[in-house]
Amino acid sequence: MKKLLLLFIISLNTFYLSAQNKDGFQIARLKYQGGGDWYNDPSAEVNLLNFIAKNTNIETDARYQFVDLASDEIFSYPFLFLTGHGNVVFIKDEVYKLRAYLENGGFLYIDDDYGLDNAIRREMKKVFPEEDFVELPYGFELYHAFYNFENGVPKTHEHDKKPPQGFGIFVNNRLAVFYTYESNPSDGWADPEVHNDPPEKREEALKFGTNIVVFALSQ
Repeated sequence: MKKLLLLFIISLNTFYLSAQNKDGFQIARLKYQGGGDWYNDPSAEVNLLNFIAKNTNIETDARYQFVDLASDEIFSYPFLFLTGHGNVVFIKDEVYKLRAYLENGGFLYIDDDYGLDNAIRREMKKVFPEEDFVELPYGFELYHAFYNFENGVPKTHEHDKKPPQGFGIFVNNRLAVFYTYESNPSDGWADPEVHNDPPEKREEALKFGTNIVVFALSQ
């Protein structure tokens, strides 16, 4: 166990230095078990990264790339993105690995694409049994990190006619996990023909995604 932890720490020290690699900042889609479609809308991150590069001074590597939660490769990325519909399952080694990643500076953004809520709350409780998701107030820095979102999380897609919400898990007073519910901004990042969202709704979602990245990198 001590040897495994040492390998994690070495990997984590490396990933701090590679928040922006030689080709720019990267987002890695998190592949998980349980049968949920972790892989849906692969154009989402590409479009978001292109938008960020165009509108901020952050250099990006605008490619779709994924990383298996079971792999040590998660430590090569400062920003992980999890989405999908339905079930998510973290096995014991993945729980340990994800906790180590988050406790040592990693950031996880979760977007409920619909039907993910029960599973993600259950599985994140495995990772941090002592913590609960807390709703972030509208004045929280993430909502004003680059663009101003006075009412917090925007409503990109209608699910169950509930208000959009943003939740967080904090590790040592740092937001390590950000979770959007009844909002689904990542659908707004996808290519226009995928969901046929109006241009202003897509732009709003891309601006909100920019805030998430800017905030994560500023911590």
